[in-house]
Amino acid sequence: MNFTTYKNGTTEGYCIVKTADVKINVKGVPYCDLTLSDQSGEINAKIWDYKEDLHGEYMPGDFVKVRGVLSKYNGVDQFKIDRIRHVREEDEVDISRYVPSSEYPGQDMLNEIYTYIDRMNDEELRLLTKAIIKDNEAKLLFWPAAFKLHHAIRGGLLYHTLSVLRLAETVAKIYPSVDRDLLFAGAILHDICKIDEFDVNNVGIVKNYSTKGELLGHLVMGAMAVARKAEELEISEEKALLLEHMVVSHHGDPEFGAAVRPMTLEAEILNQLDTLDATIYEISAAVSAVEDGTFTQRQWALDNRKIFNHGRKTVEPKADLF
Repeated sequence: MNFTTYKNGTTEGYCIVKTADVKINVKGVPYCDLTLSDQSGEINAKIWDYKEDLHGEYMPGDFVKVRGVLSKYNGVDQFKIDRIRHVREEDEVDISRYVPSSEYPGQDMLNEIYTYIDRMNDEELRLLTKAIIKDNEAKLLFWPAAFKLHHAIRGGLLYHTLSVLRLAETVAKIYPSVDRDLLFAGAILHDICKIDEFDVNNVGIVKNYSTKGELLGHLVMGAMAVARKAEELEISEEKALLLEHMVVSHHGDPEFGAAVRPMTLEAEILNQLDTLDATIYEISAAVSAVEDGTFTQRQWALDNRKIFNHGRKTVEPKADLF
């Protein structure tokens, strides 16, 4: 943990509450058992003789400042909290330093996506895509792309979207048969309803799936959002339908959540690029956690494969987007 320890032995710092449970010790006295985290890792912490009216109430995802004493318990670091409070605006702390976050500011990524929209020649697709992004701007700036898998970081949804868009641009340059505007629109909007699929706290961490997310999923909700906005803007039914198809088919196979398989060239390209970007991120994240010349544990998201770190490159889940 990136805490500061002073000469008197007191340690303090900012962190995220990952778990918080009020328990009762053998003497019948309540204590709060917490897991605290930042970008460097996590630590178990205790508030002994816990009193809610004195110490406050804390939930997973809360951004807090703590002060206390670091010690060892059964050989494992443990933090005894003496003082704890929620972070205040006047602390002027950049939350992205304390939660896994995109290395690019959300506003920069959003601005870049708008440049792609403005380059579209098809007026209807440009109008439709921009309107949907505009409606969701505030959440897009910090929303993660997943609960536990690829791009499950603050700002991860824009990160993944822009990565797929960069890949789509390259494919469209190589293959003139590709409808660039349709591919761009699909790349930009394919995951837009992850905003409705997840319950996300104010630090950009998914708490759980929403009820709508569980019952419908982001592919179906995304196609519905495109249909609603297209009707509102009086977009031609044919163009709206092509874009809706890209959204509902971008997982490729019904086994992976697609309502139908891709049936247009642009839909198939989107499926492949979406999978490629997610897979590169997953492999890079897994390999970066093990030493050179060793294998990872089996990765459920990668068909339960072990991945080998050959050590020929410094591997981290990063895309050079700018």
